[in-house]
Amino acid sequence: MSQPDTDMAKQSPSSQQETRIRMDAPQHKPNQADESSALGEQSTEPTGQHNKHALHTNLKRGMESRHLQMISLGGVIGTGLFLSSGYTIQQAGPIGTILAYSIGALIVYLVMLTLGELSVAMPVTGSFHVYAEKFIGPGTGFVIAIQYWLTWTVALGSEFTAAGLLMQRWFPDSPTWVWSAACIILIFTLNALSVRFFAEAEFWFASIKVFAICAFIIIGLLAIFGIIPIAGYQHAPMFGNLVKDGIFPNGFVPVFATILTVNFAFSGTELIGVTAGETRDPETAVPKAIHTTLWRLVLFFIGSITVMCALIPWRQAGVGESPFVLVFNSIGIPYAGDIMNFVVLTAVLSASNSGLYASTRMVWSMGNEGMIPRWFAKTNRCGVPMLALCAAMAGGLLALLSSVIAASTVYLVLVALSGLSAVVVWIAIAYCQIVFRRRWLASGHSADELKYRTPGYPYVSWAAFILCTASFILVIFDVEQRFALVAELVFIVVCYGIYFLQQWWRKRRKASDSEDDLSMPWANQR
Repeated sequence: MSQPDTDMAKQSPSSQQETRIRMDAPQHKPNQADESSALGEQSTEPTGQHNKHALHTNLKRGMESRHLQMISLGGVIGTGLFLSSGYTIQQAGPIGTILAYSIGALIVYLVMLTLGELSVAMPVTGSFHVYAEKFIGPGTGFVIAIQYWLTWTVALGSEFTAAGLLMQRWFPDSPTWVWSAACIILIFTLNALSVRFFAEAEFWFASIKVFAICAFIIIGLLAIFGIIPIAGYQHAPMFGNLVKDGIFPNGFVPVFATILTVNFAFSGTELIGVTAGETRDPETAVPKAIHTTLWRLVLFFIGSITVMCALIPWRQAGVGESPFVLVFNSIGIPYAGDIMNFVVLTAVLSASNSGLYASTRMVWSMGNEGMIPRWFAKTNRCGVPMLALCAAMAGGLLALLSSVIAASTVYLVLVALSGLSAVVVWIAIAYCQIVFRRRWLASGHSADELKYRTPGYPYVSWAAFILCTASFILVIFDVEQRFALVAELVFIVVCYGIYFLQQWWRKRRKASDSEDDLSMPWANQR
């Protein structure tokens, strides 16, 4: 399923020697000889059906390990941490918020461990729905593709709006749409030039966010231990604010609701799987990116949340401005508001960049797999799927338009759907890895033959599946998110309906064509 570009293959000898495992799932017992052959067959050629066509659909392996690590991190660190974390602290309390983020980080890490095995064995662009198609069913593959595409498409609309609003801090007399349009042009250009341009831009966008968080944690710790003064405290604050009003001042139910919110906040780490098909040496780069995921989530999210809770009384954390700005202002750092506005703007550009990339590759992959017209998989000389890129951007612009003209109806439903779609994708990833390993072992192979394998199988895999499924189902107990659950279930049914209707139409058209050929035998004569 991998699409290594021939020019890139010439530049990278390792790409020429790279082998791919064909995991086409047969329709009979897993221990039969033909499945063993399918599982064990090695090939350097692309395995998609598009080889039958003349369309150039190859992507280029232009990303390096450093790009992959920053892209996975940049996909997680969004505007929510900088702007909305204070509200989360106010709802769940200091210890409750730290606990929720810790559990969320663990769930994400378990999912990434399962994704790692799949991505190294089958490094294909648009991996999630391809895996779901192979190991669950083609209908589920279609649903997962639409779910993930929708997640990032809706995000694009909100990020474009946010960019315009943020720029008004410095240019209050300028219209919002001008800056939103500038953001759209910039992000489209970065994605249109080449995958290398996208990856390099995302690397630096993510680096700015990481630097800001590291500076916040270091300066915050100095203030916590009294090394530098902070307004409102006569002595070192230490960590008294964490338990000042009890461990769970609002009870445990808000903590549970926060866990659900945190799962949504952590969506984006799975970008590792999307980028695997365009990464040089994925067998090394993917595991390296995954292994750094947990400690980075702990450091950047839990570390910054702990500093906030220690320095800001939790009842004040969700009031007014960003907790980052509150801390910087209290310590006396000049232009704290402007600094954080720049950082948040960078986060918006980063999220837009990653979102357009992910949405584009999902459209490309659906075209490549024949789920939608194959010309969506066509790429140019730079390996960029321009038609898929335009379709993805059009989806983002429609989401942006709906946020303006139908904010309380269409856009509200889209936001509700996108929130739970990421969890649905995680559930599919975990289950696909379980099925993949079973088929691998049933075909006569051993786990040691895998170049990367999920540690602790099957316990880690089942833990990821159960925890993600529980996060999805238990949303029903959160009154504010109950509508999202209902909307998501309805949307899943609609997606399956569209898929089966599409299959019915194709079979009918094929049968009609066959009847025409039989009625006109002279048409096949030479």
